[in-house]
Amino acid sequence: MSLIPILRAALNLEYRICLRTPHRHTQSHNSVVCVFSPPAQSQESCVKTVVRSCAECIKSGPYCAWCKLGKDSSYLFHRLLMETCSSTSRDDMTRLFSQSNGGVTHMSVCAAGFGSFVDKVVLPYTSTNPKRVQKPCPDNERFCQPAFGYKHVLSMTDNEILFNKRVSEQAISGNLDVPEGGLDAIILLSTPLCDKIGWGNSTRLLVFTTDAGFHMAGDGKLAAILEPNDGRCHLDAKMLYSKSSEMDYPSVGQVMQKLVENNIQPIFAVTKDVEPRLKDIIPKSEVGVLTSDSSNVISLIQNAYRNLSSNVIVTHDDLPDHVTVMYTSNCPNGDLPSIRGTCDNVGIGKEVEFNVTVTAHKCLNEQSFLIGPLGFREKIRVNLTTRCECECDDRKDSNHQHCNSQGQVSCGTCSCNKGFVGQKCECKIGDKSEAELRQACMPVNGSMCSGQGECVCGVCHCSPGEDGRSIYGRFCECDDRSCPLSRGQPCGGRGRCSCGTCNCNPGYEGDACDCRKSDNRCRTGNKVCYGRGNCVCDVCNCTVGYTRPFCETCPGCPALCERVASCVECHMDERKGNCLVCQGVTYREEPDLKEQRLCKRRGTDGCQMIYSTKQLQADSVCISECPEPPDLRLIIGGTFSGVALIGILLLLALKAFIHMRDLKEFRRFENEQKKSKWNNPLFKTATTTVQNPNFGGD
Repeated sequence: MSLIPILRAALNLEYRICLRTPHRHTQSHNSVVCVFSPPAQSQESCVKTVVRSCAECIKSGPYCAWCKLGKDSSYLFHRLLMETCSSTSRDDMTRLFSQSNGGVTHMSVCAAGFGSFVDKVVLPYTSTNPKRVQKPCPDNERFCQPAFGYKHVLSMTDNEILFNKRVSEQAISGNLDVPEGGLDAIILLSTPLCDKIGWGNSTRLLVFTTDAGFHMAGDGKLAAILEPNDGRCHLDAKMLYSKSSEMDYPSVGQVMQKLVENNIQPIFAVTKDVEPRLKDIIPKSEVGVLTSDSSNVISLIQNAYRNLSSNVIVTHDDLPDHVTVMYTSNCPNGDLPSIRGTCDNVGIGKEVEFNVTVTAHKCLNEQSFLIGPLGFREKIRVNLTTRCECECDDRKDSNHQHCNSQGQVSCGTCSCNKGFVGQKCECKIGDKSEAELRQACMPVNGSMCSGQGECVCGVCHCSPGEDGRSIYGRFCECDDRSCPLSRGQPCGGRGRCSCGTCNCNPGYEGDACDCRKSDNRCRTGNKVCYGRGNCVCDVCNCTVGYTRPFCETCPGCPALCERVASCVECHMDERKGNCLVCQGVTYREEPDLKEQRLCKRRGTDGCQMIYSTKQLQADSVCISECPEPPDLRLIIGGTFSGVALIGILLLLALKAFIHMRDLKEFRRFENEQKKSKWNNPLFKTATTTVQNPNFGGD
């Protein structure tokens, strides 16, 4: 295989990108050719220069710098064949055994290895019956080996005879369920630290053949295996997977990550029902469908390898923050340039050219990252430094025209003479300082020109707004589209927007000129909103304190009784002919105030005033009267009479209490007297009468 990628760095005047070659495999022969040209010239006009490194190439021509790396056609690659040994794969095994002779030599210089897998030797995946563990195959199978997770049969070797012998010696095994532990085997073999496998630094191919599906992460819970797969090499002295029954299956994403990290290109030779699951999940891979008798297993592997070798994908690793990389591919097959870093159907020995544009979005310290084709060990390390300081060498001309003849140019920037400021020394500050000029462009608690313009000599020059907006104002604080929208237009198309406020056309009103002018619903009699508000869109906008709908009440205002108290007192004093405090208040006397809400206040002369108020539009009607002073004789007489009456009532109550108590005692005495017995039980009368029983007289 011969593949010569060309990486070109497209540079601008702000950033410098330096490329250098990495340490290469000893089997490869590298050359460095630099191609560069001045700006505004085409690719064909670039001048080739032989340099010692890509870094020198970049420095020699910052406008067009290519770094071309090549290797010879005798490129070494390693291939690892991984085959399922389940009982259902007998056809695959037979075909592979019969066709393995010479299969290694069909594809350039190749070192090959071999391993096989079944499934975890725990229920429910594999029978744990001692007899079935030793012979998990159907009874009619003569050659059957015990079940196992993964067994590495042969490490990488270029001995074709040994490889064919080990493959032909394999016996089948078996498990209980249909899926197998294929992902366990892939994650194990994708670990570069597995020295027992013998991966080298060349192209790595992993051939995976099976006729069944595979278990994924989480399936191990069925066997109470909860520890996640750690993706490490766990081969014991017998080359068996020692953690098969202790760790869960890996996820597809974990397998994909390991393959990409270690530049292993997988080739899947599977049956038709398994093929859709693998087609799009792993990049830089090939999936082939086995026939029913697996007769195409060798040709399938060969075709898959050709497809992999003809598909070139350039990618990058360890990209620093705030740096982006873009690829433009110029493929040799005549396809138009593409913005993707891929080329398909690349012939053996053809050159593939990629235009790589690296952009740093902020000033960075010196950093690096890797660029290279996916699936190959060779990488180019890009050392990235940003040029954030001016390196020009302008003449220090005083009174340069670029500075309006009031300063000198230094590295593209004007250094103004005393008394002048500005980017081009266009402002004559006189007795003002530069800080005062800047302050003149800043509103109170705001930013310079409201962030929408440039301060030039103390005056804001507003920038054009987005979407054709017109920005204006002393501090660029206004634009013609900042007004409220109605019907999708500022001011509804019925007025002119003036710095956030709509000036409506005649007949319209509202914040967005969205209603016709009318006050029919704001009127009560001849008054609009009781004279305490404005009618906008047929709704009263009341003065602060008054409430809708007609602004007739003011719940938060001082009590009306207090407001008119001085007016009432003035009218009650007949000596005051003109009461100035009663402006806007109508006063009249009423004979009956029972139905009115009464206010009671004491005047300055001690006279109690009783009056009522009623709010009518903006006026008040007050009714007041001052009653005669009370008769002291009646008060004193009434007081003594009340005291005497209370004393008499207390005496009567005491008399009644004593009478009731005596009556109760007398009745108790009578009851005790009735219960007394005055007969002596020892007394006997002097006369005794005895009756003769024989006498039957009348």
